[in-house]
Amino acid sequence: YMTVFKNQVAQTLHYLSRPQKEILREPLDSPAAWYGKDLRGKDSWRYVLKEEEIDELEAGLAAAKTSNKQLEQLTKEDYPLPVLGPRIAEWHEEVTNKSGVQVVSGVPVEKWSQEDAEIFFWCFGLHIGIPGAQNKDGDLIGHVIDLREDNTHQRLYKTSKKIRYHCDAADAVGLLCLRTAKSGGRSMIASSVTMYNEILKRRPDLIDKFYKTWYLDTHSVGGTNYLKVPPVRYYNGKLRTFYHSDYFRSVHNYTNVPLTSMTPAQQELMDLYDELAMDPSICLDMDLVPGDMQLISNHTVIHARSQYEDHEELDNRRHLLRLWISLEEPRDPEEKKLKKKAQMQLVCNVIAAKLAFRLKPPKMRKDPKPIKSDPEVGMKTGGAAAPAESAVA
Repeated sequence: YMTVFKNQVAQTLHYLSRPQKEILREPLDSPAAWYGKDLRGKDSWRYVLKEEEIDELEAGLAAAKTSNKQLEQLTKEDYPLPVLGPRIAEWHEEVTNKSGVQVVSGVPVEKWSQEDAEIFFWCFGLHIGIPGAQNKDGDLIGHVIDLREDNTHQRLYKTSKKIRYHCDAADAVGLLCLRTAKSGGRSMIASSVTMYNEILKRRPDLIDKFYKTWYLDTHSVGGTNYLKVPPVRYYNGKLRTFYHSDYFRSVHNYTNVPLTSMTPAQQELMDLYDELAMDPSICLDMDLVPGDMQLISNHTVIHARSQYEDHEELDNRRHLLRLWISLEEPRDPEEKKLKKKAQMQLVCNVIAAKLAFRLKPPKMRKDPKPIKSDPEVGMKTGGAAAPAESAVA
């Protein structure tokens, strides 16, 4: 069987290798630069499945199951979607080149077993792009659920804690809601293009900092505890942002990351960014209900999630399936060249970080520098998709 998905290394390199040509110093007028207060009243990013489309999902599922293939062996031909095909192309366009957000409602998950839902979601990912592994174990579908394990290193998406604004290490992240929490767990999103425009208006003196390399906490995935990555890249009218509030801050608790790398200006920029993301006119929060599928761009949208209270029984707890999907390819020779250049720089950064990690294994600082976190206000009422697995190869 041919491989129809990217491994974690390939996916991360593809996502973070973003073309850069110049620093954007004027607000960007783009469909991706939306405000939550405006998007709430529009339906361009929402779609409710029609009866014949739901029938096609059921028929496709039956066809995929009769193939007797393992999940990773399935191809989009095993789950035919001729009726939904044009719609999926529209959703791809919405996520890649327009608002960066698409919510589809009506997936009949209440009729399906968890395994059936996984088969559908995986094959949907194959129809819209190239799904990829989400961790070093090669898991192709993530399970966003509170496992209640006493593990200090447990990923946030396997807890009920709030998750601050971030991006995942793939062009897009997809969530399929199977069950909701007892209360809380709202999804919160914001346009990173709007965020950039707003900071440009307020503090143009800080904009250059976005284009410098920042230390990112990788939680020792991939043989290193950090990766140096620039948050923002701009080329030919497209602004791409990778942001991770928690991991840009927590990385400074390691002894091999110089405290001086978090300059006062960078600290100020991050605090302003986190504060603006909570502005109710900028952010958009929503409750996902069973059968809702949320697709968001990790280049033009940041996401978060509020804390939640859940049921005791594991089978009743909030449960979302998660996909990481590669969607974008260079559109012209110059973009291809600049993407390759960014990839080479990223690979060099990874190699340097791995060597440093092996030569002098880091320790946690005994007295970590207090790095301010984003404001609590807002997280009670909103929050996001799923946390990023470490964005390192």
